[in-house]
Amino acid sequence: MRRADPVRLFYALSFLSAMGGGWVVFDLYLVRILQLSPLQLILMGTVMEATVFLFEVPTGVVADTYSRRLSLIVGFLGMGVATVGVGLAATAWVAIALWGLWGLSYTFTSGAFEAWIADEIGAENVGSLFLRGTRVEYAGSFAGLALVVAVGLWSLRAAVIVGGSLTLACAALCVVAMSEHGFKRVARSEELRRLAELVATAKRGARFVRGQRLVLILVATELFAGLGAEAFDRLTEAHVIRDVGIPAAINPVLAFAAVSVVTMTFGFFAVGPLIRRVDRGGMTAVARMLVVFTIATIAGQIAFALGRGFWFVMVIFLGALLARGLLPPLYTTWLNDQITDSSVRATVLSISGQANAIGQAAGGPVLGVVGNSFGIPAALVAGALTSLPAAALYARAIRHHDDLVVAPVGEA
Repeated sequence: MRRADPVRLFYALSFLSAMGGGWVVFDLYLVRILQLSPLQLILMGTVMEATVFLFEVPTGVVADTYSRRLSLIVGFLGMGVATVGVGLAATAWVAIALWGLWGLSYTFTSGAFEAWIADEIGAENVGSLFLRGTRVEYAGSFAGLALVVAVGLWSLRAAVIVGGSLTLACAALCVVAMSEHGFKRVARSEELRRLAELVATAKRGARFVRGQRLVLILVATELFAGLGAEAFDRLTEAHVIRDVGIPAAINPVLAFAAVSVVTMTFGFFAVGPLIRRVDRGGMTAVARMLVVFTIATIAGQIAFALGRGFWFVMVIFLGALLARGLLPPLYTTWLNDQITDSSVRATVLSISGQANAIGQAAGGPVLGVVGNSFGIPAALVAGALTSLPAAALYARAIRHHDDLVVAPVGEA
């Protein structure tokens, strides 16, 4: 069977998977239909992140040892099934359990997607590919948002099911169109050696992270970024609906959809200058932008939590979302540039994702208790402040990166 061009398929999957997100309608469904409390909202994310913590590295090792294509198929299939299941759920605890399945499935795609395209076209050619992929994701998110909002105006539950079905379509696309020519499967002479090979790949990935100081610093930033992420991820819609208040003349679905449209539009056009900066300034430019956007995200989240007035809060919400949305492709670009051993690429990326999951699993329940006890604004401010060390670590990583650049090769 003729397979698709890897770059085109990368963009197609980026577009289709973004279409299946529909997180605005999904979060409104949790708040308005399932009526989750602040603690339950955060626990939903915590269960997912705990699952990611447990399985991120093992599934990354599977991608490095057996097949990145198979890993992606399993991941997209599981995420689609879990999302559809949440749309059919009748109680909060069923939805929380299903989101644990979503987290497990996500770990099969985390790192494997980036590692697959890096091997298919060469790691030296992905410098701006991830940023262009982010632009494609914005376009997919826009198309998906239009679809799920149209359905959500009729039924929030149906909109969640439609989003899950789009993720299932990603699995089908991987089955029929994905090639895997760049991946070299780990050699083995007998079935009993498989487990030993999995363990060996995991150890090689861990040794690589420990042995590369800059990579270790970058992984540490994910830990602190994750500590406060759950508050902003899970409580923003509840904060606007329950604390700030939405004018009676405004439909909540349309209000949050408008925020997403503006964010995606600005984000889409902002990626262009970022690509030019990366092409012109290299990893030093990427590193400095990470510091700027991290600080901007923290400031925006605090202003969002403490602001009063619907329109003011929504404008601040826009700014925080835009700054935050530019962080992942910049981080992935920098980290990928530092991974010089392709055989552990997916494992190292998974270790980074695991660090973020540890932070979210550890910080989430605490922030949920803060939200239940002192209010959602207090939880949002606390979550933003716990991300401050990430900015400091990025600054330290810049200094270390510059030292490596100017040092003689042997000394570096």
